[in-house]
Formats: sequence, structure tokens, C-alpha cells
Amino acid sequence: MNATTTSASNISGKSAGDSLRFYGVWLVGIATLILLPMIFSSGGSLTSFSLIGIAIVFALSYNILLGQTGLLSFGHAVHYGLGGFAACHVMNAVVSHGWPVPLPFIPLLGGLAFAMIIGWVMTKRAGTVFSMISLGIAELVASSSLILRSVFGGESGISTDRTALPKMFGWTFGPQIQVYYLIAFWLVISAIAMYALTRTPLGRISNAVRDNPERVQFIGYDPHVVRYIAFCFAGFFAGVAGGLAAINFEIANAAYLGAIQSGLVLFSTFIGGVAFFFGPILGAILVTYLQLGLTSVTGVWQLYFGIIFIGIVMLSPGGIAGLIMMHRPLARAGTLQTVIPSYVVAAVPTLALACGVILTIESIARTHSGQSSPINLFGVAFTPASPMTWASAAILIVVGFFVARLSWRRVADAWDRAATIARDRGYLA
Repeated sequence: MNATTTSASNISGKSAGDSLRFYGVWLVGIATLILLPMIFSSGGSLTSFSLIGIAIVFALSYNILLGQTGLLSFGHAVHYGLGGFAACHVMNAVVSHGWPVPLPFIPLLGGLAFAMIIGWVMTKRAGTVFSMISLGIAELVASSSLILRSVFGGESGISTDRTALPKMFGWTFGPQIQVYYLIAFWLVISAIAMYALTRTPLGRISNAVRDNPERVQFIGYDPHVVRYIAFCFAGFFAGVAGGLAAINFEIANAAYLGAIQSGLVLFSTFIGGVAFFFGPILGAILVTYLQLGLTSVTGVWQLYFGIIFIGIVMLSPGGIAGLIMMHRPLARAGTLQTVIPSYVVAAVPTLALACGVILTIESIARTHSGQSSPINLFGVAFTPASPMTWASAAILIVVGFFVARLSWRRVADAWDRAATIARDRGYLA
């Protein structure tokens, strides 16, 4: 009896500890969103944080399809863009008719209606068929945006004025910091709602449809209906992200619907990791930060995105979140510190290899475009057309590759030793 009581106490204590950690993570995230503008208060920082918040909502909505239900969509930007256009039209209608609708409610009017209309046909099949249909519909809507000028405004898009709407709590949402907190509010609400969705029976059965739709049919569920409902939820939250983007920029145009937008959300979600809820969050932060940083430095920033994406697919299909979670058992077993020195050693030649690749790409791009501006790499200036630059790039690539290959073998050996100890201690299956 005492052993049973002790075991029950241990289980309840572990459950309480897990609950505290769970709520603690959410509270830390909310506190971070509140405190960020107080630490980084410049206009550029607020704009960057706003764009990252929108990208996170968009990436999490995409993961409802890809990560939860196994639907690879090449046209998720359709819901994002239609959410943005709907927000602009509604905002203009509120101003014209004097409706008492405050700005914070505008993002609710997004891509749900369109998802409900086209979703039933699109989700009849999964796999390649669904992907091709999503691509076709995306191109259809994107091309229509330049034809239906009364709806999409043509090349110039639809503009609006967020400050003309009724105030809420005295906020006009003119200053960027007020817009940031509006985006942060919807980010928290959307993230909580989408996480809660993963814990519902619908979320569980969506995982089952992703893994084995035939077995789902055997237990009495229709995979088509499950895919359709998940598609509608994904479209709704993508519309929320599009509405937030329209509020932030005060305009919606054809770029919202384009293939680049669909590609960016695919990159964000996959690079972050589709198997974990926080994966798309990490991916959205990284991709948005790189996009903002690289566009001002190089004209071939999309090429770097492609290289990163290929590297993640080849070396870490689980994404950044997968890499982090791989180290969790080692951290619990106390063996992670034995692997870290090997990582540090391997990072040096890997960085040298990356610098060589960057030098090569930038030299080719700038020479081809006729630019003579120097390549500034970690404070060292390289002339694109100089033979010294090409020689340095070749040395960095060749030496970095072979040394990195040897050093990563040492990482693998250190990992095996640490994993063996963790397995013996019962932290790794």
C-alpha cells in the first residue's frame, strides 16, 4: 500500500511539474512579446518584430496542413492574400459607412470563406494530386488579381487607412508600436488556438489521416472530411495573418498571392520542423530575419534560401526543432557537455566552407551584373573580379570541406558515446 501511494505521489508530482513547465513556456513567450519593444524601441525593430509575428501565424497555419494532416500545399498564399484583400475592403467599408467596427476585429475576416468553398474538392485526394491542385488554384487566383481590378485593384492593389477606423481604448493604431501589440495579441490568440487544435480529437485524427488514411476509414472516420476541416482551419488562420499584414502595410496587392509568398511559408515551416509545434515558429523567425537582412546586402538572397532549404532537407529532415529535440535526452542524462567541444571544433571549418561558398556566389553575381562594389565578409573586403578573391574562395571551400568532414566524424563519435550513456541511464530508447 505504501509503495502504491509513493508511486501515485511520484506520478502526480511529475504531472504537476510538466504542467508548470508547460504554462511557464507560454508565460515566458507572452512576457517576451510584451517586453521586446521596451528593449528594442527603434522603428526598424518594431517593423521587424511585426513582420516576424505575421510570419509565425502564417507558418503555424501552414503546419496544420503539412505537419498535422500531411497535405503539401504550393498555394497557401491564396488564403493569406485573400485575407489581406478582405481586410482592406472591410476597412474601407467601415470608413465609408461609419460602422462601429474597431481595427482589432478586422483580421477575423480572412480566408475561411474561400477555404470552405474550394476545400471540399481539393481535399478529396491527398499527396501529389492535392499539391498540383493547390498549385493550379494559386496560379489561377494570382493571375485573376491582375484582371479583376474592382476586387484586387490591379498592379497597384487596394490601399486603406487603419487610423480612420473607430478608436479602441483610445488607440488610433497609427504608431507602429500600437500595430505591433495588435499583431502580438493575435499571435498569442492564434498560437494558443492552433496548439489547442492539435490536442483535440480532430488534431489526433488528422495525424492518423496523415500516417494511414486506410486505417482511419476502418475505425469509422472519413479521411476526406478530416482533411477538409483541417484545410478550413488552415485557411482561416492564414487569413488572419493576411489581415494583419494588410493592417501593417495598409495595402494589399498581387504579391500577397504570389508563388514567392507560398514558397516562403513552405521554407519557414520545413526549415523550422514540421514534427513539433514550435518548429514553424523558429523557422518563421529565421526566414523573416534572413529575408530582411539579406535583401539589403545581396541581390541573390533567394539563392541562399534555396541552399539553406536543400541543406536542411539533406542533413536534417526534422528541421531546426528536430535538431534541438535530438539533444534533449542527452541534456537530461547529463552527457550533452561531452558533445559540445566537438561541435565547437567542427564549427570552425564549417564556417570557413560557408565563407568560401558565399565568396564564390557573390563574386559570380557581382561580376555578371557589372558591379564593382567590394564584398565585405566579416570585416574583410574582397574585390569581386580579383584573382585573389577567387583563390581565397577556392582555398576556403577545399580546405574547409575536408577538415569539416573529419571534424564532423569526431562529432558523430562523441555523439555515439554520449547516446550510449544516455541509453544506459534510461533517457534514450
